[in-house]
Amino acid sequence: MSDRFKAELPNVDPALFRVPAAAQLHAAQASVHPPRILLLYGSLRARSFSRLLAEEAARLLRTMGAETRIFNPSGLPLPDDAPDTHPKVVELRELAQWAEGMVWCSPERHGAMTGIMKTQIDWIPLSVGAVRPTQGKTLALMQVCGGSQSFNAVNQMRVLGRWMRMLTIPNQSSVAKAFLEFDEGDRMKPSAYYDRVVDVVEELVKFTLLTRDIAPYLVDRYSERKESAAELSARVNQASV
Repeated sequence: MSDRFKAELPNVDPALFRVPAAAQLHAAQASVHPPRILLLYGSLRARSFSRLLAEEAARLLRTMGAETRIFNPSGLPLPDDAPDTHPKVVELRELAQWAEGMVWCSPERHGAMTGIMKTQIDWIPLSVGAVRPTQGKTLALMQVCGGSQSFNAVNQMRVLGRWMRMLTIPNQSSVAKAFLEFDEGDRMKPSAYYDRVVDVVEELVKFTLLTRDIAPYLVDRYSERKESAAELSARVNQASV
């Protein structure tokens, strides 16, 4: 790097600095398999409206060409109340690694997402060894409400999605009085709420197709390159002692 660079950015390591390049935003070889989407829901009721909404989203996803998996949270222990070798924890973590995108759908309870929803997210670690199970993957957010429309749960989940380093799409869905929006066959009735679910799913598929092959480049960070370089240096120095 030039002396001008050092003068302008004295706190930056020039060996680790990268200028974003448009050419890197095009995958050398695009994936041809269907987008892999994991759906999580936040209620264990026999007739769970968050589950019904997730199932409706899964139908739309499959019709749009995606492959879907829906995780059943029944039997998932509380975080730190069981080892990470628990079968339900292993299942959830394997699905998180399999997925290229996710849908989180929670009821709103006491003005927030449910504990069941949060438990699932808490069991997905930020990193497993050198692998970050959620980093760079797409995320769509939906909630069901028992009364008037609210956005507390989706807003909370959006914060969590950012914390999990996911690419959370702009659109979201909040279904008010969800008990009125599903028929006796547990299918969602035609409505503006249903149309918004279609919007959300369509946007999720688009963002997943757009980013899945370049996600490692999109989330490559200077601070993490610097940390990795420092860790490597420490290991080398330690090995030479």
